[in-house]
Amino acid sequence: MAKQIQAIRGMNDCLPEQTPAWQQAEAVLRNTMSAYGYSEIRLPIMEVTGLFQRAIGEVTDVVEKEMYTFEDRSGDSLTLRPEGTAGCVRAGIEHGLLYNQERRMWYMGPMFRYERPQKGRYRQFHQFGVEVFGLHGPDIDAELIMLTARFWKALGVTEHLTLQLNSLGQPEERAQYRQALVDFLQQHEERLDEDCRRRMHTNPLRVLDSKNPEVQALLADAPVLSDYFGEETRAHFDGLQALLSAAGIRFEINPRLVRGLDYYNLTVFEWVTESLGAQGTVCGGGRYDGLVEQLGGQATPAVGFAMGMERLVLLLETLNQVSEQPAQADVYVAMMGDATRAAGFALAEQLRDQLPGLRVMSHCGGGNFKKQLKRADKSGAAVALILGEDEVAQSQVTVKFLRGQGEQQTLAQRELVELLEQKGI
Repeated sequence: MAKQIQAIRGMNDCLPEQTPAWQQAEAVLRNTMSAYGYSEIRLPIMEVTGLFQRAIGEVTDVVEKEMYTFEDRSGDSLTLRPEGTAGCVRAGIEHGLLYNQERRMWYMGPMFRYERPQKGRYRQFHQFGVEVFGLHGPDIDAELIMLTARFWKALGVTEHLTLQLNSLGQPEERAQYRQALVDFLQQHEERLDEDCRRRMHTNPLRVLDSKNPEVQALLADAPVLSDYFGEETRAHFDGLQALLSAAGIRFEINPRLVRGLDYYNLTVFEWVTESLGAQGTVCGGGRYDGLVEQLGGQATPAVGFAMGMERLVLLLETLNQVSEQPAQADVYVAMMGDATRAAGFALAEQLRDQLPGLRVMSHCGGGNFKKQLKRADKSGAAVALILGEDEVAQSQVTVKFLRGQGEQQTLAQRELVELLEQKGI
């Protein structure tokens, strides 16, 4: 007996019983982006490896440990995308979408990172992302946060999420702070764990994000990035806070919030929850004004965010906010005998033409009357339409109401649409 093939570890199937929760979340995201005037962009799931090395940073965990990278048959190094921003910037530069223009775009699709699979974190995961180009001020940062707040309201999870906010300043301000932080960490190197000692020399700001309680206790006395801000950076951050407060969006300032990728500057934010245990970040983003130029384009201000769809769906399920699964069909067409099959399919197609949006399921596979009605009931349909040889000969149909809307009746097929509309089916 052949060995059964299973899915790759960390790359999961989404079964029919699970897809309604995904469709619910996706519909809210799509409708919200449309309400704000944003356009969808669809990107390749694979890019040249150098794109991510240049964009994300070669000393980040993503590039060092997590990317799915391989050589193709031409010897080119390719990588399955670990995030969406770099590809979106590449597309914007390549197709002339960014320079001296304002662009507000969103995308959704699979991403890939080689991590230890756990609940809410997978090797193939799905991400929803938004990227805005060409706008400098804190007003667009505020709009992005406002539209994420609208997501949570529409999904019924607002009370379970907290907005954390920080500013990383400009590169020159961060460089001064970086040196002060390294000097401080070197004085207390014996209290750092192995990972933090490594990061101290490669990406010291990531030490601020350590989950080690002893390191966090040490950082209470560390230099603070905001002490190195210039007037322009302070004005940007103050302006963002004022706009959010005016919109009634509560937030916490988290000076340890740095995000995991190298390209951020000024605003960074995360929406976090305590409802998912260790996987508490549901959505995160910020400004990356230097990335377009870094990847070969003209200098262009930019800001964006992303959220993992698996984690969002898990939150909905945990909080019992998944809408009741809809029935498969509104109408089920049962056909009694081989001679009625063609007429049954013709009736089903006619209903789909005359009542767009009506979900009509036609019985397939034969079976007696009892079996067909059992399948009709299982489908969740409100009505079973029964076609026997007598009904076909007289262009009639028997209507059996499965959810108590009325008594069974036989009528001319031409009267069927009117009946279904009267019953609100």
